[in-house]
Amino acid sequence: MTMKASLYVFSGLPGTGKTALSQRLASRIQAFHLRIDTVEQALRDLCGIDVEAEGYRLAYRIAADNLSLGVSVVADSCNPIELTRSAWETVARDSQTRCVNIEVICSDAAEHRRRVETRKSTVTGLTLPTWEAVTRREYHPWTRERIVIDTARQTENECVEELLSKLKSLAA
Repeated sequence: MTMKASLYVFSGLPGTGKTALSQRLASRIQAFHLRIDTVEQALRDLCGIDVEAEGYRLAYRIAADNLSLGVSVVADSCNPIELTRSAWETVARDSQTRCVNIEVICSDAAEHRRRVETRKSTVTGLTLPTWEAVTRREYHPWTRERIVIDTARQTENECVEELLSKLKSLAA
């Protein structure tokens, strides 16, 4: 029996809680976790290049390979612009799988700043952005359907449960 795979695309500014939430979802649903930070840092380390679109383009291919095997993929990236959002949806469509957009926000600016300024990198060699870089980052408003999870006043467990509940509602 083949189970239909899905592509879960996490989006949001650095420090909102995307990685923690995406990793927890991947673990809960036994999906492949694909983190753009890891892909981009590997390209820097192995190829010595200034990474621009290459990380996303490589990630799209890795996601497509897994989806074609029937393995769901949880993609963890800032996914800040319409171009990348459309590209993820194209990956899902070409793989004949559903795409679920999930935007992670932190509506409390003071809490968001605290997180950005106190977090530690879990990707070897990755330099995390400063609060100033986060606030200046290009991030287009959303124009398509998505699940929004606000991590400002919830525990990580509460956020995971809220996300699972919203995913269940989508499937119904």
